[in-house]
Amino acid sequence: MLLRNIVQKIFLGCQVSILLPVICLLLAGFTLLVYGAVQTVTTIGIALGVGNVSSKEAKIMIISFIEIIDVFLLATVFYIAALGLYELFIDNRVKVPAWLEIRSIDDLKNKLASVVVVILGVVFLGQAVRWESGREILPFGLSVALVIATLTYFLGEKTKSEQMKKLLSSKGTKNLIYSNYENQVEVANNKDQH
Repeated sequence: MLLRNIVQKIFLGCQVSILLPVICLLLAGFTLLVYGAVQTVTTIGIALGVGNVSSKEAKIMIISFIEIIDVFLLATVFYIAALGLYELFIDNRVKVPAWLEIRSIDDLKNKLASVVVVILGVVFLGQAVRWESGREILPFGLSVALVIATLTYFLGEKTKSEQMKKLLSSKGTKNLIYSNYENQVEVANNKDQH
């Protein structure tokens, strides 16, 4: 009994230790938000101060704003990771919108993967705006597309799996099999009638 209590206290201590990465992730995310805000104000100030801009200067300004989007998205990744770890290990009663609820490590990975897809798209957009000529961007674009396709496939498979689990739990396996059998009989009868 004593050993059991000691082990439980150790696990409770380890659980509370998750607060350290949660706090660090929140601080990193907040730092990125402040940095992004400063960059936004700076870029707007420069843009307003210049007046007439050449196409090259406009391109530089567009790249600056795209990079700012990237910073804010990265801050979002840090926030989602902090929130996910907190919900999973500390307190799952945090009031968040339904789309941000995290009930498992898989939920956390899916949310992070979704944001990573958007970040990769923004990174590629920034490179495309910088692109002058030639085919140098093609390998980079293909690499980004491959990673996005892989993550999208991964997210799609997870969604299908979750839908099937919900269907099985709501109908019950026996009812699902019977319903599928009825559908097959109906299709066969329709073919016989034609």
